[in-house]
Amino acid sequence: QVQLAESGGGLVQAGGSLRLSCAASGRISDIIRFNVWGWYRQAPGKQRELVATIAKSANTNYAASVKGRFTISRDNAKNTVYLQMNSLKSEDTAVYYCNVVTTSPYENYWGQGTQVTVSS
Repeated sequence: QVQLAESGGGLVQAGGSLRLSCAASGRISDIIRFNVWGWYRQAPGKQRELVATIAKSANTNYAASVKGRFTISRDNAKNTVYLQMNSLKSEDTAVYYCNVVTTSPYENYWGQGTQVTVSS
């Protein structure tokens, strides 16, 4: 089994920055099968939405609403993924969840979430 632990959430003023971290722990045999990391978010009363992904190839993908402001990155040696959030807006307020998808076999892991609140 794999466990994901998010950190870095908090309260920030609009226009500010925040960096989220997600550290994976578990069996090496599972961790080496990681294929895609992702960040998702869910605001109160709203559906969960994809924010950003980074594949094993290092290819990245972003939601249109965060493109140019957020950056997803990965440190394979630390089994950790990051989400650098700049120019934060009030609409970025949500619980942010870390996700990892593995291959051979396919598995899907989720973190517990970290709250990000942007005030203005």
